Amino acid sequence: MENIKDKALKIINITNGNICHRCLGRNFYPKVSGNDNNERGEYVKSILSSEGNLPEKSDSCYVCGDIFLNLEKNLENIINQINNSNVEFTNFLVGCRLPGEILEKENMIQEEIGFEGESIKKEINRELGKELALCLNKEVEFDNPNLVVMMDFAMNNVELQVNPLFLEGRYRKLIRGIPQTRWPCRKCKGKGCKRCDFTGKMYPESVEELIAEKVLQATNGTESKFHGAGREDIDVRMLGRGRPFVLEIKEPKVRSLKLEELTDHINQHCMDKVEVLNLKIVGKDRRSGVKSSSTETSKTYRALVEVDREISNDDLEILNSLNVIKQRTPIRVSHRRADLIRTREVKEIEAKIIDTNHFEFMVNCDGGLYIKELISGDEDRTQPSVTSLLGNPAKCVHLDVMEVNI
Repeated sequence: MENIKDKALKIINITNGNICHRCLGRNFYPKVSGNDNNERGEYVKSILSSEGNLPEKSDSCYVCGDIFLNLEKNLENIINQINNSNVEFTNFLVGCRLPGEILEKENMIQEEIGFEGESIKKEINRELGKELALCLNKEVEFDNPNLVVMMDFAMNNVELQVNPLFLEGRYRKLIRGIPQTRWPCRKCKGKGCKRCDFTGKMYPESVEELIAEKVLQATNGTESKFHGAGREDIDVRMLGRGRPFVLEIKEPKVRSLKLEELTDHINQHCMDKVEVLNLKIVGKDRRSGVKSSSTETSKTYRALVEVDREISNDDLEILNSLNVIKQRTPIRVSHRRADLIRTREVKEIEAKIIDTNHFEFMVNCDGGLYIKELISGDEDRTQPSVTSLLGNPAKCVHLDVMEVNI
């Protein structure tokens, strides 16, 4: 008790007694019991008052300037701002910015008494959060809130940060010639020029844009970002159960989506080009989870292979020896990928003759194995390869991804 009285007297001397219950009580959490800092401050003041050590409060609180007395008015401003925004949310988090002088005064007192309590920011956030939860009938969420309410006491305004919405699903790319994501024009870097017909893009459409258009309309979001579990080349189809992806929608005003209906709208819009499946709303952690899964999974490909010289089914038997592949970064991607030798495993293959110079090649392998180069050898940068084993130059005419196993 003596330690509490000593600290309290120091605070009273610094503030000339002009300190509110909360700013006093915060310095004694959790040593003094109470439902909140207001009760703690009342208790500490009652001890000082009983011993004649408490001067009459003659001015606003030295620390906060009586900011806590105006929380109800700030609460009204916040609620009005939220209502006017028309933002749909189920949970939220409150933050605040305070004038520098308040923080300086708090720090000075903390240093003087050997502070062990909590900060004024934490208390304001908690008190505003409790009242907002009651008024709005919404939950406070610390890890992944839909909405962040920032009360700026320095500027006396309210800022609303609408956090992204994340949709996970799988996509099937049914035609060749479409990139996965928007590809800025190489010449103008997306600004627009004659080469790109002033679109700023190398290709008029992408999987990302085709899917995102209807999602942005449904959510009233401002922009999208596409996160795929790897990507296929522009001239490669993505078939089977599709490739996993997460679509991030920035600043969505609508979150309660009818996913089956949205799926139908997307697929009608993308008719015969792209198809989406299994849409669901997920947390932000799935964004990195899906992206990092690309090389941790196995994939199945189907290729149409052309060879220079005539082959037979017996010739293809040697391809069963494909197993551990040492693959140096392919020439075609060396300008954007580190020059490394990667080790990948071929798990299963199946090859069948189509005609004397063509065969179908099915391969199940580790993610990250470049199939076109597995076929061609890429000037011996891939060892072994279809070309090296057959002793017959081979090239991939068409390639389809049949399965992404996640």
